[in-house]
Amino acid sequence: MLDDSTARNLEPMTPDTETLTGGPAVIENPEPAQPSPTEPPASANDTMSAAASSDDFAAALQNFETETEESVGDDHVIKGKVIKLTSTHVVVDIGAKSEGMAPLSEILDHEGKPRFQPGDDIDVLREKGHTEEGYINLSHQKAQRIRAWDEIERAYNEKKPIHAIVIERIKGGVTVDILGARAFLPGSQVDLRPVRNLDGMKGQTVEVAIIKLNKKRGNIVVSRKQLLEEEQTEKRSKTLEHLEEGSVLTGVVKNLTEYGAFVDMGGIDGLLHVTDMSWGRLTHPRDLVNVGDQIQVKILKYDKDKQRVSLGFKQLTPDPWLDAEHRYPVGAHVGGRVISVTDYGAFVELEQGIEGLVHVSEMTWSKRMKHPSKLVNVSDQVDCVVLSVNPTERRISLGMRQLASNPWDSLHDKYPVGAEVEGRVRNLTEFGAFIEIEDGIDGLVHVSNLSWTKRVKHPSEVLKKGDRVKAVVLAIEPDKRRLSLGVKQLQPDVWDAFFEKHRVGDIVHGKVLRVANFGAFVEVTDGVEGLCHNSEAVDANGQPTQLEPGQEFDFKIIKMNQEEKKVGLSIKAVGEEASRQEVESYKHPASSSTSATIGDLISWKRAGGDSN
Repeated sequence: MLDDSTARNLEPMTPDTETLTGGPAVIENPEPAQPSPTEPPASANDTMSAAASSDDFAAALQNFETETEESVGDDHVIKGKVIKLTSTHVVVDIGAKSEGMAPLSEILDHEGKPRFQPGDDIDVLREKGHTEEGYINLSHQKAQRIRAWDEIERAYNEKKPIHAIVIERIKGGVTVDILGARAFLPGSQVDLRPVRNLDGMKGQTVEVAIIKLNKKRGNIVVSRKQLLEEEQTEKRSKTLEHLEEGSVLTGVVKNLTEYGAFVDMGGIDGLLHVTDMSWGRLTHPRDLVNVGDQIQVKILKYDKDKQRVSLGFKQLTPDPWLDAEHRYPVGAHVGGRVISVTDYGAFVELEQGIEGLVHVSEMTWSKRMKHPSKLVNVSDQVDCVVLSVNPTERRISLGMRQLASNPWDSLHDKYPVGAEVEGRVRNLTEFGAFIEIEDGIDGLVHVSNLSWTKRVKHPSEVLKKGDRVKAVVLAIEPDKRRLSLGVKQLQPDVWDAFFEKHRVGDIVHGKVLRVANFGAFVEVTDGVEGLCHNSEAVDANGQPTQLEPGQEFDFKIIKMNQEEKKVGLSIKAVGEEASRQEVESYKHPASSSTSATIGDLISWKRAGGDSN
């Protein structure tokens, strides 16, 4: 008998392999490792009478050993009883003078658990030789092979499939159990395509074909791929009999790619391109089908020479665009799901295969929306109005703002021309400032309408972004969504006041502001400028007067245009007026002093002077 410490030191059996010509490796059945028992075998003397002579004992022992060896000879299955299990071996009583030992690995199931317990009967085969201590080497696996060999050999000769249970993964493939016998299933023979996770097959029952037997060495090699290929060939032959363009078949999705799905229609694969999956938009084939799904497909094209099949799924249903114009008339209110958001708008799915575009300009009456994502997101349910339908180009234009009243239509009533409004400066540009008077309604104050008196080059000289300002409504154009505002109109127009008080021929005092090639601009009153042309800048002696910014002179108004707000000035005309007054003074000395000056004449003119 073996004690536990000795049994734990026993090494398990390690299979050898050989290489088949043009085929997979073959598992060899090794010779079992020799145990190293610490307990000597039981002696036959225990059953003999103590009175027997030593000669009789020797003769009886020789006769017992001969009978035992004959009963447990090669290729003879022995029924033994399990005595105990160690970490590496199973100890079996076979009725001989000593127990035998078989590798524990030979009695483990696919979960690694022993199929026998102490006291159970077990079939074993005696291996050649004994251990140094006299223990008999046994093999349960070989005994199983002998029991099952006839059926296995019949399946091999008749080329019939046989069931096998996957036990464990080993180098190059997996070990399977066939009627209690171990066989080798190479990894290349597991399936039609390489299987990456052979460990996942553990415990599965599969049908296999026996492709090699070696009875002498006890080796069995099987193939599952061979049966699958035969099955596929048979299916393909039947499928090809009914395969023609336009026919509808049922298939199983085998594989998915970015551009489509491969469908097994029975021994032959067809490509279902992503564009033929749905009348609508698909980002990936997995949005519609998954591997293993059984679906109906239509044969679109079949190349018999190359055995290539193009399949269609959407062709099984009518094209929804054929009557889209009738089902979605212009002006109809529709609902849908947002499936995509871009910089220029959002695509809304009205039904499978029918999408409409809500352009960013049709989302809201406000002009301030920077991006459609500020208003809608993917998967949102939205209501829209059909604006136009083009079945030929498969386009539908939708609008969302049409569901709300247009604030510009009622703007005349709310803000009539001349009304005073208040708002916030939302933006500044080179040509003016945009004032928000309510949500979605902006008015433009042009740079020319910021001040009566100041020449504003940029609105930032007067306003800042965020300022609250008051303005006057100048004009409204609802169709163009334009609102014109003015700030300077809140104050009296200094030009109007000037034109009311002055006429052509009046003498005014002015200050040169700036000089141009053609003349000088002169400020004659606060905010009012006039132009003195070079031809009018002449003194009393007829000599040109050099005008410089900051100089002050008396000017005569020679032109006035109230609509264009233009005033023409002249120094020369002032001199001519003075000369005429001198002549008049000479004619009427009583009304004039000999010491009168031009300034006195101007003052006299301002005072009303002589009506003549």
